[in-house]
Amino acid sequence: MHSQLKNKRQTFLPQETPCVPIQTLGQDGPLIQMDNYPLWIFFRPYNLAPRLTLLYGRTPRLRRMQETHPHVGHAAPFDGQALGLARSAIREGRMGMTDTMKVGWAGIGKMGAPMSRRVLEHGHSLTVYEPLPENRAFIVGLGANVAHSLADLAASSDVIVLTIPNDAILRQLTLVPDALGDVMQAGQILVEMSTVSPEISAEIAAVLEPKGVAYIRAPVSGSTVTAASGGLSVMVSGQEDAYRRITPLLESVSAKQFYVGQGEEARYLKLVVNAMVGATAALLGEALTLGLKGNLSVETMLSVICESAVASPLIAYKRDLLVKRNFDPAFSVSQMMKDFDLILDTAKSDHVPMYLASMIRQQYEAAFAEGLAEKDFFVLFEQYERLAGIAPEMRPDTEPKIGTCKTG
Repeated sequence: MHSQLKNKRQTFLPQETPCVPIQTLGQDGPLIQMDNYPLWIFFRPYNLAPRLTLLYGRTPRLRRMQETHPHVGHAAPFDGQALGLARSAIREGRMGMTDTMKVGWAGIGKMGAPMSRRVLEHGHSLTVYEPLPENRAFIVGLGANVAHSLADLAASSDVIVLTIPNDAILRQLTLVPDALGDVMQAGQILVEMSTVSPEISAEIAAVLEPKGVAYIRAPVSGSTVTAASGGLSVMVSGQEDAYRRITPLLESVSAKQFYVGQGEEARYLKLVVNAMVGATAALLGEALTLGLKGNLSVETMLSVICESAVASPLIAYKRDLLVKRNFDPAFSVSQMMKDFDLILDTAKSDHVPMYLASMIRQQYEAAFAEGLAEKDFFVLFEQYERLAGIAPEMRPDTEPKIGTCKTG
Protein backbone atom coordinates (compact mmCIF):
# COMPACT_ATOMS: atom_id res chain seq x y z
CA MET A 1 0.00 0.00 0.00
CA HIS A 2 2.91 2.34 0.67
CA SER A 3 4.11 2.05 -2.91
CA GLN A 4 0.58 2.63 -4.19
CA LEU A 5 0.35 5.83 -2.17
CA LYS A 6 3.69 7.03 -3.47
CA ASN A 7 2.77 6.35 -7.09
CA LYS A 8 -0.79 7.64 -7.21
CA ARG A 9 -1.79 11.25 -6.90
CA GLN A 10 -5.26 10.40 -5.58
CA THR A 11 -5.85 7.40 -3.35
CA PHE A 12 -8.86 6.61 -1.20
CA LEU A 13 -7.93 5.53 2.31
CA PRO A 14 -10.09 2.48 3.17
CA GLN A 15 -12.28 2.64 6.24
CA GLU A 16 -10.40 -0.22 7.86
CA THR A 17 -7.02 1.55 7.64
CA PRO A 18 -5.67 1.50 11.22
CA CYS A 19 -4.71 4.84 12.67
CA VAL A 20 -2.51 5.60 15.68
CA PRO A 21 -2.78 9.09 17.21
CA ILE A 22 0.63 10.72 17.52
CA GLN A 23 0.40 14.38 18.49
CA THR A 24 -1.66 17.53 18.44
CA LEU A 25 0.59 20.42 17.41
CA GLY A 26 -0.89 23.44 19.14
CA GLN A 27 -3.13 25.27 16.71
CA ASP A 28 -1.88 23.45 13.65
CA GLY A 29 -3.93 20.29 14.10
CA PRO A 30 -3.22 16.60 14.55
CA LEU A 31 -0.34 14.61 13.18
CA ILE A 32 -1.29 11.00 12.45
CA GLN A 33 0.71 7.88 11.60
CA MET A 34 -0.92 5.06 9.65
CA ASP A 35 0.06 1.56 10.76
CA ASN A 36 2.37 -0.57 8.61
CA TYR A 37 3.86 2.25 6.57
CA PRO A 38 5.40 5.63 7.49
CA LEU A 39 2.59 7.93 6.37
CA TRP A 40 2.04 11.17 8.24
CA ILE A 41 -0.93 13.49 7.83
CA PHE A 42 -0.83 17.13 8.86
CA PHE A 43 -3.68 19.59 8.48
CA ARG A 44 -4.61 23.08 9.55
CA PRO A 45 -8.06 23.55 11.07
CA TYR A 46 -8.48 27.21 10.11
CA ASN A 47 -9.81 26.06 6.74
CA LEU A 48 -13.12 24.19 6.81
CA ALA A 49 -11.88 22.19 3.81
CA PRO A 50 -8.25 21.92 4.88
CA ARG A 51 -5.43 21.04 2.58
CA LEU A 52 -3.64 18.05 3.97
CA THR A 53 0.04 17.27 3.61
CA LEU A 54 1.40 13.73 3.45
CA LEU A 55 4.92 13.12 4.67
CA TYR A 56 6.79 9.87 4.10
CA GLY A 57 9.14 8.57 6.75
CA ARG A 58 11.90 10.93 7.84
CA THR A 59 11.61 13.45 5.02
CA PRO A 60 13.39 16.80 5.43
CA ARG A 61 10.05 18.47 6.08
CA LEU A 62 9.15 15.96 8.77
CA ARG A 63 12.57 16.37 10.36
CA ARG A 64 12.05 20.13 10.46
CA MET A 65 8.64 19.61 12.04
CA GLN A 66 10.13 17.37 14.69
CA GLU A 67 12.86 19.92 15.39
CA THR A 68 10.32 22.68 15.98
CA HIS A 69 7.97 20.35 17.87
CA PRO A 70 10.28 18.01 19.85
CA HIS A 71 7.29 16.41 21.58
CA VAL A 72 6.08 14.84 18.33
CA GLY A 73 5.55 11.15 18.99
CA HIS A 74 3.65 11.45 22.24
CA ALA A 75 0.16 10.03 22.11
CA ALA A 76 -2.76 12.44 22.33
CA PRO A 77 -6.55 11.96 22.31
CA PHE A 78 -7.56 11.27 18.71
CA ASP A 79 -10.42 13.01 17.01
CA GLY A 80 -11.75 10.56 14.44
CA GLN A 81 -12.81 13.45 12.23
CA ALA A 82 -9.18 13.87 11.18
CA LEU A 83 -9.08 10.62 9.24
CA GLY A 84 -12.42 11.44 7.65
CA LEU A 85 -11.05 14.76 6.48
CA ALA A 86 -8.01 12.99 5.09
CA ARG A 87 -10.14 10.51 3.16
CA SER A 88 -12.34 13.28 1.79
CA ALA A 89 -9.42 15.46 0.75
CA ILE A 90 -7.72 12.61 -1.10
CA ARG A 91 -10.94 11.44 -2.72
CA GLU A 92 -11.77 14.97 -3.93
CA GLY A 93 -8.28 15.55 -5.29
CA ARG A 94 -7.43 18.35 -2.86
CA MET A 95 -4.26 16.57 -1.75
CA GLY A 96 -1.39 15.11 -3.74
CA MET A 97 0.81 12.26 -2.61
CA THR A 98 3.81 14.54 -2.65
CA ASP A 99 4.15 18.26 -2.07
CA THR A 100 7.51 18.77 -3.73
CA MET A 101 7.71 19.97 -7.31
CA LYS A 102 10.17 21.29 -9.86
CA VAL A 103 9.86 25.05 -9.73
CA GLY A 104 11.24 27.58 -12.19
CA TRP A 105 11.50 31.19 -11.10
CA ALA A 106 12.06 34.34 -13.16
CA GLY A 107 12.75 37.59 -11.33
CA ILE A 108 14.98 37.44 -8.23
CA GLY A 109 14.50 40.99 -6.99
CA LYS A 110 13.33 42.55 -3.73
CA MET A 111 10.36 40.21 -3.42
CA GLY A 112 11.52 37.34 -5.61
CA ALA A 113 14.68 36.71 -3.57
CA PRO A 114 13.03 36.03 -0.18
CA MET A 115 10.11 34.21 -1.76
CA SER A 116 12.27 31.87 -3.83
CA ARG A 117 14.45 31.21 -0.78
CA ARG A 118 11.39 29.89 1.05
CA VAL A 119 10.62 27.60 -1.90
CA LEU A 120 14.05 26.00 -1.49
CA GLU A 121 13.63 25.73 2.27
CA HIS A 122 10.39 23.80 1.79
CA GLY A 123 12.12 21.11 -0.23
CA HIS A 124 11.17 22.07 -3.78
CA SER A 125 13.82 21.96 -6.48
CA LEU A 126 14.41 25.43 -7.89
CA THR A 127 15.80 26.73 -11.18
CA VAL A 128 16.11 30.47 -11.64
CA TYR A 129 16.21 32.74 -14.66
CA GLU A 130 17.67 36.11 -13.67
CA PRO A 131 19.86 38.19 -16.01
CA LEU A 132 21.64 40.08 -13.20
CA PRO A 133 24.40 37.91 -11.65
CA GLU A 134 24.35 39.92 -8.43
CA ASN A 135 20.64 39.16 -7.98
CA ARG A 136 20.86 35.43 -8.60
CA ALA A 137 24.11 34.84 -6.65
CA PHE A 138 22.29 34.70 -3.30
CA ILE A 139 19.74 32.08 -4.27
CA VAL A 140 22.24 30.02 -6.29
CA GLY A 141 24.42 29.94 -3.20
CA LEU A 142 21.52 28.30 -1.36
CA GLY A 143 21.23 25.52 -3.93
CA ALA A 144 19.18 26.83 -6.85
CA ASN A 145 20.10 25.91 -10.41
CA VAL A 146 20.51 28.50 -13.18
CA ALA A 147 18.64 28.55 -16.48
CA HIS A 148 20.38 30.54 -19.20
CA SER A 149 17.28 30.86 -21.37
CA LEU A 150 13.52 30.71 -20.99
CA ALA A 151 13.55 27.46 -22.94
CA ASP A 152 15.93 25.98 -20.36
CA LEU A 153 13.70 27.24 -17.58
CA ALA A 154 10.61 25.63 -19.09
CA ALA A 155 12.42 22.35 -19.76
CA SER A 156 13.45 22.01 -16.12
CA SER A 157 10.16 23.00 -14.46
CA ASP A 158 6.67 21.75 -13.73
CA VAL A 159 5.66 25.21 -12.48
CA ILE A 160 7.16 28.57 -13.44
CA VAL A 161 6.76 31.56 -11.11
CA LEU A 162 7.23 35.17 -12.19
CA THR A 163 7.96 38.09 -9.85
CA ILE A 164 8.74 41.06 -12.06
CA PRO A 165 8.31 44.86 -11.85
CA ASN A 166 5.94 45.83 -14.67
CA ASP A 167 3.89 44.99 -17.75
CA ALA A 168 6.75 45.63 -20.18
CA ILE A 169 9.04 43.02 -18.65
CA LEU A 170 6.14 40.59 -18.32
CA ARG A 171 5.47 40.96 -22.03
CA GLN A 172 9.13 40.22 -22.82
CA LEU A 173 9.03 37.08 -20.69
CA THR A 174 5.75 35.70 -22.03
CA LEU A 175 4.51 37.10 -25.32
CA VAL A 176 7.44 37.83 -27.65
CA PRO A 177 8.87 35.06 -29.90
CA ASP A 178 10.70 32.31 -27.98
CA ALA A 179 9.29 33.56 -24.68
CA LEU A 180 7.30 31.40 -22.26
CA GLY A 181 4.20 31.59 -24.43
CA ASP A 182 6.14 29.66 -27.08
CA VAL A 183 8.23 27.26 -24.98
CA MET A 184 5.85 26.09 -22.25
CA GLN A 185 4.04 22.82 -22.86
CA ALA A 186 0.65 21.34 -22.04
CA GLY A 187 0.43 20.29 -18.39
CA GLN A 188 2.77 22.99 -17.11
CA ILE A 189 1.61 25.88 -14.92
CA LEU A 190 2.60 29.54 -15.08
CA VAL A 191 2.14 31.45 -11.81
CA GLU A 192 2.42 35.23 -12.20
CA MET A 193 2.73 36.92 -8.78
CA SER A 194 3.43 40.55 -9.70
CA THR A 195 1.24 43.66 -9.78
CA VAL A 196 0.40 44.01 -13.45
CA SER A 197 -2.58 45.13 -15.50
CA PRO A 198 -5.63 42.94 -16.08
CA GLU A 199 -5.19 43.75 -19.77
CA ILE A 200 -1.80 42.11 -20.25
CA SER A 201 -2.83 39.29 -17.95
CA ALA A 202 -5.78 38.50 -20.22
CA GLU A 203 -3.43 38.51 -23.23
CA ILE A 204 -1.23 35.89 -21.55
CA ALA A 205 -4.23 33.72 -20.73
CA ALA A 206 -5.35 33.88 -24.36
CA VAL A 207 -1.95 32.54 -25.48
CA LEU A 208 -1.33 29.89 -22.82
CA GLU A 209 -4.69 28.31 -22.13
CA PRO A 210 -5.37 27.05 -25.69
CA LYS A 211 -2.02 25.23 -25.45
CA GLY A 212 -3.08 23.42 -22.29
CA VAL A 213 -0.80 25.52 -20.07
CA ALA A 214 -2.58 26.54 -16.88
CA TYR A 215 -2.23 30.21 -16.01
CA ILE A 216 -2.57 31.29 -12.38
CA ARG A 217 -2.72 34.95 -11.40
CA ALA A 218 -1.37 35.20 -7.86
CA PRO A 219 -0.38 38.75 -6.85
CA VAL A 220 0.73 39.17 -3.26
CA SER A 221 0.07 41.64 -0.48
CA GLY A 222 2.88 42.34 1.96
CA SER A 223 6.39 43.70 2.26
CA THR A 224 9.90 42.35 1.88
CA VAL A 225 9.80 41.62 5.62
CA THR A 226 6.64 39.52 5.37
CA ALA A 227 8.03 37.85 2.24
CA ALA A 228 11.08 36.73 4.20
CA SER A 229 8.96 35.37 7.05
CA GLY A 230 6.36 33.69 4.83
CA GLY A 231 3.66 36.07 6.01
CA LEU A 232 2.40 37.27 2.63
CA SER A 233 -1.22 37.05 1.53
CA VAL A 234 -1.86 35.75 -1.99
CA MET A 235 -4.89 36.57 -4.13
CA VAL A 236 -5.42 33.81 -6.68
CA SER A 237 -7.52 33.42 -9.81
CA GLY A 238 -7.35 31.04 -12.73
CA GLN A 239 -8.13 27.37 -13.23
CA GLU A 240 -9.16 26.03 -9.86
CA ASP A 241 -7.70 22.55 -10.36
CA ALA A 242 -4.31 24.10 -11.16
CA TYR A 243 -4.59 26.26 -8.06
CA ARG A 244 -5.18 23.14 -5.96
CA ARG A 245 -2.10 21.51 -7.47
CA ILE A 246 0.17 24.42 -6.56
CA THR A 247 -1.26 25.11 -3.11
CA PRO A 248 1.81 23.57 -1.37
CA LEU A 249 4.01 25.96 -3.35
CA LEU A 250 1.86 28.96 -2.42
CA GLU A 251 1.84 27.86 1.21
CA SER A 252 5.63 27.88 1.22
CA VAL A 253 5.71 31.62 0.43
CA SER A 254 2.55 32.89 2.10
CA ALA A 255 0.45 32.63 5.24
CA LYS A 256 -2.94 33.12 3.55
CA GLN A 257 -4.28 32.23 0.13
CA PHE A 258 -7.56 33.58 -1.26
CA TYR A 259 -9.01 31.93 -4.37
CA VAL A 260 -11.32 34.52 -5.93
CA GLY A 261 -12.27 33.33 -9.42
CA GLN A 262 -11.44 31.85 -12.81
CA GLY A 263 -10.27 34.95 -14.67
CA GLU A 264 -8.71 38.31 -13.82
CA GLU A 265 -10.37 38.69 -10.43
CA ALA A 266 -7.06 38.50 -8.55
CA ARG A 267 -5.65 41.30 -10.71
CA TYR A 268 -8.55 43.57 -9.85
CA LEU A 269 -8.39 42.68 -6.16
CA LYS A 270 -4.69 43.53 -6.02
CA LEU A 271 -5.45 46.95 -7.53
CA VAL A 272 -8.22 47.45 -4.97
CA VAL A 273 -5.80 46.67 -2.13
CA ASN A 274 -3.05 48.91 -3.53
CA ALA A 275 -5.47 51.80 -3.99
CA MET A 276 -6.22 51.56 -0.28
CA VAL A 277 -2.53 51.26 0.61
CA GLY A 278 -1.51 54.31 -1.42
CA ALA A 279 -4.45 56.32 -0.13
CA THR A 280 -3.57 55.43 3.47
CA ALA A 281 -0.15 57.06 3.12
CA ALA A 282 -1.72 60.24 1.75
CA LEU A 283 -4.52 60.49 4.31
CA LEU A 284 -2.31 59.60 7.26
CA GLY A 285 0.31 62.17 6.24
CA GLU A 286 -2.37 64.85 5.99
CA ALA A 287 -3.89 63.92 9.36
CA LEU A 288 -0.55 63.79 11.18
CA THR A 289 0.32 67.24 9.83
CA LEU A 290 -2.89 68.62 11.31
CA GLY A 291 -1.96 67.07 14.64
CA LEU A 292 1.50 68.62 14.56
CA LYS A 293 -0.15 72.03 14.27
CA GLY A 294 -1.96 71.20 17.50
CA ASN A 295 1.32 70.50 19.31
CA LEU A 296 0.96 66.70 19.23
CA SER A 297 4.00 64.55 18.54
CA VAL A 298 3.99 61.88 15.84
CA GLU A 299 4.75 59.30 18.54
CA THR A 300 1.67 60.25 20.55
CA MET A 301 -0.64 60.36 17.55
CA LEU A 302 0.44 56.98 16.20
CA SER A 303 0.24 55.35 19.62
CA VAL A 304 -3.41 56.42 19.87
CA ILE A 305 -4.24 55.71 16.21
CA CYS A 306 -2.94 52.17 16.63
CA GLU A 307 -5.41 51.62 19.48
CA SER A 308 -8.32 53.25 17.69
CA ALA A 309 -11.01 52.29 15.20
CA VAL A 310 -8.67 53.09 12.31
CA ALA A 311 -5.78 50.87 13.44
CA SER A 312 -4.38 48.71 10.66
CA PRO A 313 -1.46 46.35 10.04
CA LEU A 314 -0.14 48.80 7.45
CA ILE A 315 0.03 51.71 9.88
CA ALA A 316 1.56 49.43 12.49
CA TYR A 317 4.24 48.34 10.03
CA LYS A 318 5.05 51.95 9.09
CA ARG A 319 4.90 53.32 12.63
CA ASP A 320 8.63 53.33 13.39
CA LEU A 321 9.43 54.66 9.92
CA LEU A 322 7.20 57.67 10.55
CA VAL A 323 8.40 58.31 14.09
CA LYS A 324 12.08 58.08 13.13
CA ARG A 325 11.52 59.71 9.72
CA ASN A 326 13.54 56.99 8.07
CA PHE A 327 12.09 56.78 4.58
CA ASP A 328 14.42 54.13 3.18
CA PRO A 329 12.10 52.35 0.79
CA ALA A 330 10.30 49.13 1.42
CA PHE A 331 8.05 50.28 -1.45
CA SER A 332 9.05 53.45 -3.24
CA VAL A 333 7.18 56.51 -4.52
CA SER A 334 8.00 55.48 -8.10
CA GLN A 335 6.60 52.00 -7.52
CA MET A 336 3.40 53.44 -6.08
CA MET A 337 3.11 55.76 -9.08
CA LYS A 338 3.28 52.71 -11.35
CA ASP A 339 0.54 50.99 -9.36
CA PHE A 340 -1.72 54.05 -9.42
CA ASP A 341 -1.24 54.28 -13.17
CA LEU A 342 -2.46 50.67 -13.41
CA ILE A 343 -5.40 51.49 -11.13
CA LEU A 344 -6.45 54.57 -13.11
CA ASP A 345 -5.88 52.97 -16.53
CA THR A 346 -8.04 50.03 -15.52
CA ALA A 347 -10.70 52.36 -14.12
CA LYS A 348 -10.68 54.32 -17.37
CA SER A 349 -11.10 51.16 -19.43
CA ASP A 350 -14.02 50.08 -17.25
CA HIS A 351 -15.55 53.59 -16.97
CA VAL A 352 -15.15 53.77 -13.19
CA PRO A 353 -14.79 57.33 -11.81
CA MET A 354 -11.97 57.49 -9.25
CA TYR A 355 -11.72 61.09 -8.08
CA LEU A 356 -9.67 60.45 -4.95
CA ALA A 357 -7.25 58.05 -6.63
CA SER A 358 -6.59 60.66 -9.34
CA MET A 359 -5.76 63.31 -6.74
CA ILE A 360 -3.51 60.95 -4.79
CA ARG A 361 -1.65 60.04 -7.99
CA GLN A 362 -0.84 63.72 -8.39
CA GLN A 363 0.52 63.86 -4.85
CA TYR A 364 2.96 61.09 -5.72
CA GLU A 365 3.83 62.99 -8.89
CA ALA A 366 4.68 66.03 -6.79
CA ALA A 367 6.87 63.91 -4.52
CA PHE A 368 8.65 62.57 -7.59
CA ALA A 369 9.25 66.12 -8.82
CA GLU A 370 10.79 66.97 -5.44
CA GLY A 371 13.39 64.24 -5.89
CA LEU A 372 11.69 61.68 -3.65
CA ALA A 373 11.08 58.98 -6.27
CA GLU A 374 13.14 56.34 -4.46
CA LYS A 375 11.97 57.18 -0.94
CA ASP A 376 9.34 55.08 0.81
CA PHE A 377 5.88 56.15 -0.33
CA PHE A 378 4.97 57.25 3.22
CA VAL A 379 7.32 60.20 2.62
CA LEU A 380 4.15 62.04 1.60
CA PHE A 381 3.98 62.94 5.29
CA GLU A 382 6.98 65.24 4.99
CA GLN A 383 5.54 66.69 1.81
CA TYR A 384 2.42 67.69 3.74
CA GLU A 385 4.57 69.24 6.49
CA ARG A 386 6.33 71.47 3.98
CA LEU A 387 3.02 72.53 2.44
CA ALA A 388 1.78 73.45 5.91
CA GLY A 389 4.91 75.48 6.61
CA ILE A 390 6.22 73.18 9.34
CA ALA A 391 10.00 73.35 9.39
CA PRO A 392 11.96 70.60 11.18
CA GLU A 393 12.75 72.89 14.12
CA MET A 394 9.03 73.58 14.57
CA ARG A 395 8.03 69.96 15.15
CA PRO A 396 6.88 69.07 18.68
CA ASP A 397 9.41 67.05 20.64
CA THR A 398 8.88 63.31 20.56
CA GLU A 399 7.13 62.18 23.73
CA PRO A 400 7.22 58.77 25.39
CA LYS A 401 4.76 56.48 23.68
CA ILE A 402 1.50 55.96 25.53
CA GLY A 403 0.51 52.69 23.90
CA THR A 404 1.68 49.95 21.60
CA CYS A 405 0.85 49.56 17.97
CA LYS A 406 -0.86 46.29 17.19
CA THR A 407 0.15 44.54 14.01
CA GLY A 408 -2.93 42.48 13.48
